[in-house]
Amino acid sequence: MNYQIIQQVITILLPILLAITVHEAAHGWAALQLGDSTAWQLGRVTLNPLKHIDPIGTVIVPIIMFTLGGLIFGWAKPVPVNWRYLRQPRRDMALVALAGPFANFLMAIIWAMIAKIGWITSAWFEQSLFFFYMGQAGIIINTVFMVLNLIPILPLDGGRVLYSILPPSLARPFGQLEPFGLIILILLLTIGVLGKILIPLVKLIYEQLTWLVGMQEQLLPGF
Repeated sequence: MNYQIIQQVITILLPILLAITVHEAAHGWAALQLGDSTAWQLGRVTLNPLKHIDPIGTVIVPIIMFTLGGLIFGWAKPVPVNWRYLRQPRRDMALVALAGPFANFLMAIIWAMIAKIGWITSAWFEQSLFFFYMGQAGIIINTVFMVLNLIPILPLDGGRVLYSILPPSLARPFGQLEPFGLIILILLLTIGVLGKILIPLVKLIYEQLTWLVGMQEQLLPGF
């Protein structure tokens, strides 16, 4: 592993950990507000990444995908939610599912502001460029996680939302596809379909967020 790759890994490690940690904690927090304290009782409504990380899905896979120049994705230990305790299970299932991607959207905005501050202060402190690059990585990582999780395939959050709004006659057979969800996702990624869907959306959101903080002139190459 050369020095450039080491720099890349250091730059993306914190954004990846925070993206996945905040995403999962948001699910648990939303469930708690809607009547289910399962995640709270198990200590999963926390920003401690050790409670959420899956060594392979949270660290190894995203880093490999990033260094290879591929689409960044990963996963954490899913937050347990007991839908029977939710006040309105079908509606609340969708709200709990949407909490994760919404948290990633907020994180992307925060990273955009960090990138902007890093760029401005780099005129006086060259070391601030580190935060500029980390901020840009944070925007991309959180945007990818948000868009990826909104795909309507179980067990992704988009699949949970679709399951909650489908009539029972359709929800049951759709739910039976959940064990094959990861296989379907990997297949779509392998044949290039996933990238063709996600990359334009990620690019659009990235451009809008950088425009929001007045940083559109400092877009990453390729964006």
